[in-house]
Amino acid sequence: MIERLKRFADSTNFTKAVIVTIASAMPLIILTQLGYFQYGIAVALGAFLTYPADIPSNLQHKVRGLLITTLIVSGCTLMVNLLHPVPLLFYPFAIVMVFFLSMISVYGQRATMVSFSGLLAIALATGHLRDGWDIAIYTALSLAGGLIYTTISVLFKLVSPHRYTELQMVECLKLTAKYMKLRGNLWEKDADREKIVEKQLHLQVELNTIHESLREILIRNRSTAGSSNRTRKMLLVFISMVDILELALSTSFDHSKLQHKFSDHPKVLDTYQNLAYNLGASLKRIAKSIENRKKYISKHNLIEDLESVQRAIESYRNALSEAEASEGVWMLLNMLHYAEKQVEKIKTIERAFTTTMNFKDLKERDKDLQKFLTPEYYPFRILKENLSLSSTIFRHSLRLTVTMIIGFGLGLIFQMQNPYWILLTIIVIMRPGYGLTKQRSFQRIIGTVAGAVIAFALLSVIKNTSIIAILAVTAMVLGLAFTSINYSIGATFVTIYVVFLYGMLTPNVREVIQYRVFDTAVGGILAFAANYFLWPAWEFLSLPVYIKKSIEANRNYLNEISLFYNEKGSVSTAYKLARKSAFVELGNLMSSYQRMIQEPKSKQKQVQQVYKLAVLNHTLVSSLASLGTYIQSHKTSKASEAFNVVVNAVIKNLDHSAALLSAETSTQAYCSDKEELAMRFTELRNIRARELKESTPDDENEFRLKMEEANLIIEQLVWLNGLSEKILTATKQLELTK
Repeated sequence: MIERLKRFADSTNFTKAVIVTIASAMPLIILTQLGYFQYGIAVALGAFLTYPADIPSNLQHKVRGLLITTLIVSGCTLMVNLLHPVPLLFYPFAIVMVFFLSMISVYGQRATMVSFSGLLAIALATGHLRDGWDIAIYTALSLAGGLIYTTISVLFKLVSPHRYTELQMVECLKLTAKYMKLRGNLWEKDADREKIVEKQLHLQVELNTIHESLREILIRNRSTAGSSNRTRKMLLVFISMVDILELALSTSFDHSKLQHKFSDHPKVLDTYQNLAYNLGASLKRIAKSIENRKKYISKHNLIEDLESVQRAIESYRNALSEAEASEGVWMLLNMLHYAEKQVEKIKTIERAFTTTMNFKDLKERDKDLQKFLTPEYYPFRILKENLSLSSTIFRHSLRLTVTMIIGFGLGLIFQMQNPYWILLTIIVIMRPGYGLTKQRSFQRIIGTVAGAVIAFALLSVIKNTSIIAILAVTAMVLGLAFTSINYSIGATFVTIYVVFLYGMLTPNVREVIQYRVFDTAVGGILAFAANYFLWPAWEFLSLPVYIKKSIEANRNYLNEISLFYNEKGSVSTAYKLARKSAFVELGNLMSSYQRMIQEPKSKQKQVQQVYKLAVLNHTLVSSLASLGTYIQSHKTSKASEAFNVVVNAVIKNLDHSAALLSAETSTQAYCSDKEELAMRFTELRNIRARELKESTPDDENEFRLKMEEANLIIEQLVWLNGLSEKILTATKQLELTK
């Protein structure tokens, strides 16, 4: 429990919660002591509304984002107060601003959070209207609050500039360790392998997110602020982590076949499984050392584990005749080769935290590394392209605007005490997807009710104002820290904070909170209903696009592997970008699938078929990574005609699948190509054997090695061709209603 509390206190969420609490509470306390409580509230709100846009990034983008948010928040506050007395101007302005702020979410996460801050500012301003010079004073105070938050946040960043990077790396190491442990579980005799693969697919989504975050921090920071030894170390570790994941994906053992093959010699597989578990355990131990800021001490001797596997292979070889053992030994040596590569990568990471390293190789890659980043620019073209009902963000913006109009109208018609609470609830809860909006609606209502009950229970026994104030600040920190971790708990603590605050300010706190609970329920119901009835963006409508992108990314990855095998040389940046894209698009496909299964059953179209395509694409990525890894780690011969014929056949299958999903042509158009695509692989082996024999007629040993290469490559191509045909068949069977 103590360790968990320490991790929580060291987390980015808790740090941000502390920053916004300091930025809000400090001016409020000072101005209250000077007799300007209302001014203190205005400054505190300015700081609080700037806080959502404080997302992890390099210092330059952080400051720019917070300053823009501060200007938007104070600008919205000013315009609402100026125009509110003139309904003919106020209502059109409010509607346009709500829609526009919602639409800028098309520019990514930072823009989404800036949008969120602006929308909150509009909602709060409608509940705290000013007139005369008060408008200018409160706008200036709101601006000051945003600047105070920006200053404190930057100071925290300067005091501990690398901590966020370290915590992200910790998360990456832990997720990769979990992935490796799942691979170890596959060696269990009665393992539910379908369930394990499903867990790996879900992990892929999380790993894609954390990889993108680390690329942003490590590579963009490296280009804008120079490169320290610590940054270079983290970058080297990150590159090793990506390689470890590729290796894990690249080796798809037939576990059932292996279990059957070595059923009379279980020690071989047990020894290998122990090594597989220790690979993940080593990564987890490295993560803990970074998290706890302690020197890394290796617990598992991976070299000894490798030697144990080698001894087990020798024992197996000695127990059987050479003819009986040859196939099994060949399988085991392939497994051992994979494990050696993983140990090599993990040893690189261990050395990064235990010895002084030479980072010269990274300097040569600076230019190429920039290509792995998502571009940071905001052209008007993107906004214009999304101004149609085919855009999920456009639908969400339209839906949010209409729902806020309805919520505001209900507040006016029924003369609710604080109608802006309805607007705040709608803004906080409503998301583009139905599933998350539904989940948040229930979580917020449950959290609000639970928080109100707990707070009233505490207020009934605590009468000391100072104690209540301390509890209120504590609840605020915990509420903000938990919001992104567990929304129900976050909503509970935020409600406790609000009740305590009103408990200090007003005598009729029970009546005020009753209204808050009621308004929260109304806002939650409106948000939930709007996502179902108003221009819903059901996930099954977008899934064909995600499937198509995943198939196209796999095709591009295969094309780069083919180029590398044909041209040799070093691995190109284009190859690595294609690999990254294949991993990312697979994760996006799984994210879309996860969102769909959260939606109403009636809106879940072809769930099994979609999942089947996700698994097939995952298997295809794994097979491609296996082929690419083999070619990178072995001295290979000249690519044969056979290789290129089959690669072209696989690419055609994938192109056909992508074309079907974009409705570019009909299924019948491909029937005439069937014979061309179906190559006889026995003939391909004969072609390759003839080519090799002609090139090395006298060297039997070299010929044997090249035939081994040929067989491995052909086996992968057989598997790839089969997968591409299954994807094409599954795509033809997929009937997603648009």
